[in-house]
Amino acid sequence: MTTEGGGLSSVGNAARLLKVFLSREKELGVSELARRLGLGKSTVHRLLTTLVSEGLVEQNTETGAYRLGLVMFELGQAVRVHMDLHAAVGPVLASLREETHESCQVGILDGHEVVYVDRLESSHTLRLMNETGRRVPVHCTSSGKVLLAHLSPDALDKVLAEAPLSRLTPRTIVVPDLLRADLDKVRARGWSEAVEEREIGVASIAAPIRDTSGHVVAAVSIGGPAARMGAQQRRRLADTVVEAGEAASRRLGWSPETLPHSLPQTLNSTGG
Repeated sequence: MTTEGGGLSSVGNAARLLKVFLSREKELGVSELARRLGLGKSTVHRLLTTLVSEGLVEQNTETGAYRLGLVMFELGQAVRVHMDLHAAVGPVLASLREETHESCQVGILDGHEVVYVDRLESSHTLRLMNETGRRVPVHCTSSGKVLLAHLSPDALDKVLAEAPLSRLTPRTIVVPDLLRADLDKVRARGWSEAVEEREIGVASIAAPIRDTSGHVVAAVSIGGPAARMGAQQRRRLADTVVEAGEAASRRLGWSPETLPHSLPQTLNSTGG
């Protein structure tokens, strides 16, 4: 069933039901929810059954009332992190571009893809296309490899099982075991590079961005023409990118003195 605006009425009712909990009441029963929503009890019960199965709502077995589930908390945390991330990386990206003169971006992991959420263009005439908001494969970008390298083993297995690992250039790593070996190197040295792995003539370097608990929530990277980013130049720029990642991490509350330097990321955050 659809609404006049073309949306699904059941989805709309589920959203309205969740919003009822904005009243700050810890738990609500079916009858009270039905009254506030102007829906029948059977309809509300069906909505609750679906929401419970998805972890968005949970039922108190003692009282029979309902409350928001853990997944809602996790979604709220993800929203907060992304809002904090945008505020944290702005000045860092500006400084990184000023120092390197290359295009700078921040990417987050979404399933088996990287989504660029912030980007500043290179000051050079020859530059990469603006990719803010674009999704790219995770296995052939420096940002993607940083994000993969800091997943928990189970989460990494899941991503690699779902990711197509398509060959986009002759240098794309498409064999899972070879990719895992490359990720081990990334984890050990603290940064990654991708040279003509997604696009011929393009190279990039990325480093992790951590939240206050030490989890890697994003990657900061620079990218440019491979001819301008040779092996020696990449090694020199790597230190700069790592410093930018640590600067953004500190702005998110991370401290290398009080928290482990590397904690495996268990949730999808969640570049070149």
